[in-house]
Parts: sequence; C-alpha cells; structure tokens
Amino acid sequence: MATEGGGKEMNEIKTQFTTREGLYKLLPHSEYSRPNRVPFNSQGSNPVRVSFVNLNDQSGNGDRLCFNVGRELYFYIYKGVRKAADLSKPIDKRIYKGTQPTCHDFNHLTATAESVSLLVGFSAGQVQLIDPIKKETSKLFNEERLIDKSRVTCVKWVPGSESLFLVAHASGNMYLYNVEHTCGTTAPHYQLLKQGESFAVHTCKSKSTRNPLLKWTVGEGALNEFAFSPDGKFLACVSQDGFLRVFNFDSVELHGTMKSYFGGLLCVCWSPDGKYIVTGGEDDLVTVWSFVDCRVIARGHGHKSWVSVVAFDPYTTSVEESDPMEFSGSDEDFQDLLHFGRDRANSTQSRLSKRNSAESRPVSVTYRFGSVGQDTQLCLWDLTEDILFPHQPLSRARTHTNVMNATSPPAGSTGNSVTTPGNSAPPPLPRSNSLPHSTASSAGSKSGVADGAIASGVSKFATLSLHDRKDRHHEKDHKRNHSMGHISSKSSDKLNLVTKTKTDPAKTLGTPLCPRMEDVPLLEPLICKKIAHERLTVLIFLEDCLVTACQEGFICTWGRPGKVGLLSSQNQASSPGGTVV
Repeated sequence: MATEGGGKEMNEIKTQFTTREGLYKLLPHSEYSRPNRVPFNSQGSNPVRVSFVNLNDQSGNGDRLCFNVGRELYFYIYKGVRKAADLSKPIDKRIYKGTQPTCHDFNHLTATAESVSLLVGFSAGQVQLIDPIKKETSKLFNEERLIDKSRVTCVKWVPGSESLFLVAHASGNMYLYNVEHTCGTTAPHYQLLKQGESFAVHTCKSKSTRNPLLKWTVGEGALNEFAFSPDGKFLACVSQDGFLRVFNFDSVELHGTMKSYFGGLLCVCWSPDGKYIVTGGEDDLVTVWSFVDCRVIARGHGHKSWVSVVAFDPYTTSVEESDPMEFSGSDEDFQDLLHFGRDRANSTQSRLSKRNSAESRPVSVTYRFGSVGQDTQLCLWDLTEDILFPHQPLSRARTHTNVMNATSPPAGSTGNSVTTPGNSAPPPLPRSNSLPHSTASSAGSKSGVADGAIASGVSKFATLSLHDRKDRHHEKDHKRNHSMGHISSKSSDKLNLVTKTKTDPAKTLGTPLCPRMEDVPLLEPLICKKIAHERLTVLIFLEDCLVTACQEGFICTWGRPGKVGLLSSQNQASSPGGTVV
C-alpha cells in the first residue's frame, strides 16, 4: 500500500486514466459485488476471481459473470458498459460451509441460453461441476480428497473439449479429469508415463477408466497458475519455485523454461498470437518471454509489490503498416482467423507473418498487456518493435547458444558443435520467422536470419547484448553463429533442457534462464494507477471495457475510449447519472 511520496494526492484512488487511445473511465453503475455492497473483510480468505461466458443468445445480452467472495459464489447477467448492474437479482448464489471457492472456469464450447457448465475449485481440494442456469450441481470430483488434499489454485477446461478439464493444486500437482468418469472410492494408483528434469507425468492405473486420467508433478512448491496457448497445443505453468515451464500438452514434452528474478511466479498469460508469454510474481516484475526463442526479451518494473495478474489486450494489440493494401484477406489470413479466434488479434498475427517477406514495407507492431498487483495498482504496458526485433543478430545468436549452455547439452550435440560461416546449417527457422533481421547484418548465418526487415531506431538496444557478451567472455563455447541449440530443442531430448542448478538461484542468475537486469531491456509502464483500497486480483480485457476486481469483492468495469457514453444514452430512464464525471 506504500505510495510514492506518501502525499495525499498519490493515495487517491483513480477513476479514470488516459492512454494513446484516449480516456478510460470507471463506470460506478456497472460495479458488481455482493448484493449488500458491503466491503468484504478479506483477511485470510482466498483471492476474489471472475469468470465470463457468452451464452450466444439472441437478445444481444448474453454475457454472464461468476465471482467468488469468501464462502460465497455469485452468477449474474453482465451488462457491461450498456446498463447499470442489478445486484438484487443474481441468477444463482451459493454459500459453502467448511471450504471456500478459489477459482472457476466456464466451458465456452457448450454454453447455451438454457445451460452452462461451470467448474469450481475449492480450498480443501475438491472440484465441483455446476450449472448455475439450471441451478444444478451435477458432479463433485476429488470429493473424499483421495486424489489431492491441497487447495485448488487453477482450474480450466481443455480448449476445444466438452469434457476434459485440468486442475492445479498447491501441492505442485496437476490432474487431468473427464467429466464423464468417476473418481473411484480408493486412492488412485499411478504408473509413470514420462519423466524429465523437474517434472513427471503419471497415468492412473485401474481396471476401468477413472479420474484422474493423468497426474502431472511440476517443479517444487505450489503450482500457482497455468494457461493454454491460443491454439491449445501448449501449456504454460508458473510455480512457487520461480519457474515458468512450457509444455507441449499432447506429447507431454518440455518446450522451454524461465526463472523469476527472485521468489515465486504467481501468474501467466499468452499473447493473442501465441508468440510471447508474460509472467508476474514475487519479484514485483513482469517478464516477457519469447516462445519461439525460449528466452527473456524484456522485463517491466512498475509495481511496488507482488504482481497477481497479467493479461494481454487483444483489442489494442496493433499493426501499423506503410502499405494499407498488404492485408488482403487472402486464404492465409482466413486460416489465421480460424486459428486464433479473435479478428483483431489474428489480423495482427497474419500481418506479422507477412512482415517477414515484405522487406520493402516496414510494419510497426505493438502488443498491449496489463498487470495488477497487491500494491492496488493497475499497470498497462506496450511491447514495441524495438524490443521484439532487436537490431543486430548478436542477441539472437546468443539466445540459441545460451539455451544449451545453461543446461545439459542434448545428446548428439556438444557445447562446441557450431555452425561455421562456410556451413549453411539446415534452416531451423520456420518457428522463428517472427524475428526478422537484414541480410547485411547476418553475414555469418545466411541460412537462418536473412528473412525480413529491420526495425529502425533500435540501435540503443544493441549495446545491451554487446555489454552482455563482455560480461560473459569466459563462456568459451558461445559462438556467434551457433544455431544448434535451436535445432536440438525440437528433438526428443528437450526433456533434458532444464537447468540442473534450479535449487540455487545464484547459479541461474546471469544465465538465459534468468538474465541480469542490465542484460535485457527494462520496460516502463504506460500508466500505473492506484485503483483500489485492497489488493487487486482480477484483470480481464473485453471489447468495450476492461474489468478489475479487488479483495474487498468489488468487480469494476472501465469503459474504453468512446464506449463510455453507451451507458447513459441507452439507459437514461433508469439511470440518469450513467457516466462518471
């Protein structure tokens, strides 16, 4: 709760803020909470969480929201920026005894106006499947707590599935369930399916199929959150041991890892195109990690306490190009549209892919993401071209070598096997086509990086990687043209690509798992505003607004620029004071 300067003005809670898009305003009439509107005494209780679903009904008002406060769970019609919230009529309200709801998730695939499937995780380890429209409780999983006795930290439906869901616990275990199967009356017996550095996956051994289908043991300490990639193929997990681990969900293989600057990682999210992952945690930082290159590309410092939620804004992620005709709606673009689901996000994606072949037409890319923390502040961040596409290829070559040097070398490639300038390595770069570099600047590694336009005005970051290399001249096998790390990370040996020194943070600092602060660009927030009295626990970006919530149990709607007037103009009869002054 400490604020800069400690002055009264700094302690005031903000009800509006301005970015390059315009003015965002808090809409007090769109605030959701318990019906009595009394601040919840949050000491010792689980974080307030919010889940949204759209029922695709014909009325045009299909949004529903669910939130937990203490022992209570509420389900409301969400009117957003359009109309004032009516708290007197929750569609469903539940009060639990002996255990508290901790997290929840709607199945967007099966939701209709008549029925919706909502999973709720609890502090004692159980998971409940309820239908708040039909007011049914259909099933309870881990009822006897034979599978796991620890608190449920995260529950999510597997993307594209009507019946599979994944549950993470404070024990560090994750379990895959099928709603059609029962849990059995005895503790499950497990059989090892796959093991790697710092993780293991077991199948459930039984005569008839029963839950859990799989048990994942990941890292040390609680598994705080996980998130599926936009295409559903990869799973990013953050744990109390400070590690981000990214898995191929179907093949159960480790894709890459990252270590926090210090302390546990608490939250994780994917960019709309799946190319970047952002984490937040107990180091008060947000960290941006490249999925393609498996490396930290930036950190952001703006919070004064732990970061509790990070989220990308797919509606503000933008691509500006000099030739407006470039995005033509071709088949390729249409495939991207199907693939990534959201028009705005994936037109960005398709143009990003075109950027690599359009050397003569530079494109400016900006990703917007936000974070909220225990310091009661909301920060918004822009991830811009100069960070995404560093000027010279030193940093890129360093990436691939370091992926190996910080870890045990995969079988079949030693630390010294480098690609010499005369050798064209097999081009390993379909996966990294989002990182263009000019032909001129990559004379030594023609095969890999002569595939795009250079971002202008980024030479200031070149010194970062040069400085970095001076720091590390003792690491002899860091060769400029090394691309073997990138190739081998695709092999079945990727299970070995986790550092052996994870238990000693001092040994990971200064390696690619956890670069030093001066080794990567440091982002500053676009805005950093105190917006609540209690710690913030929710940040969700919607088309017309963004939604935040604090531990007192107040869910706030912030109208986007140009969207604020909707409420007053459409709802003057019932709510004359619809907008904020």
